[in-house]
Amino acid sequence: MAWTCTSTSNSGLINNLVQASLLTSQRAIQAFKQVDRAHFVTRSGEAYLDSPSYIGYGATISAPHMHCHAVEDLLPFLTPGSSVLDVGSGSGYLLPVFHHLVSPTDSGKKGRVLGIDHLTQLVDLATTNLSKNPLFVTPPASILQSSTPSVPVQEGHIKVILADGRKGAPTAEVPEGFAGWDAIHVGAASREMPEALVEQLAKPGRMFVPVGGEQGQSTQVDKDQHGQVTKTKLFGVNYIP
Repeated sequence: MAWTCTSTSNSGLINNLVQASLLTSQRAIQAFKQVDRAHFVTRSGEAYLDSPSYIGYGATISAPHMHCHAVEDLLPFLTPGSSVLDVGSGSGYLLPVFHHLVSPTDSGKKGRVLGIDHLTQLVDLATTNLSKNPLFVTPPASILQSSTPSVPVQEGHIKVILADGRKGAPTAEVPEGFAGWDAIHVGAASREMPEALVEQLAKPGRMFVPVGGEQGQSTQVDKDQHGQVTKTKLFGVNYIP
């Protein structure tokens, strides 16, 4: 069962998720290994528990097994150079995971990852948390306190903004000629399908979104190259709205 993936270290947690077949792709495994969950929780004793953890302001960071489901589902669209939108990005945990997938160091291609949250406190928390990952800090200083933030953030490959993500990325974050987001992850429950996000999907593109409130369905939304949209219910889930 998923909760047996709990460990006392990040490497142990990832290894347990692999053993449970929750992480199956080598690309996803390597991306998760490069991001220490301890940098994105507010309760240090819960860093490597396979369960949600409260991060303040009525929000939680999802359980690791849920993040695995989301990333594995979106993986065909998380290719080098792709654009990713993370709605309800919370403490920012998936932002560097997505970055490692769309901007791998050995590809020569740079993707784009945009995180959106509707609470200023969580945008600030995510921005600060990104500075704790040693792969993202040059030199080791807080993004909020340093004139030299982490390279991916400084170069615009990762960005976290304050907005209502249900309405999609704001116009200011969508460059002229932008063909849409290759992958969209929604980390907060939506009572109805967020059609503005469906509209912003690329052709082709995929969205992973929990629909139906706190007790809803994780849903995969695919848009093909012709703009045809297909919605597939994956499994029941409990999410914070």
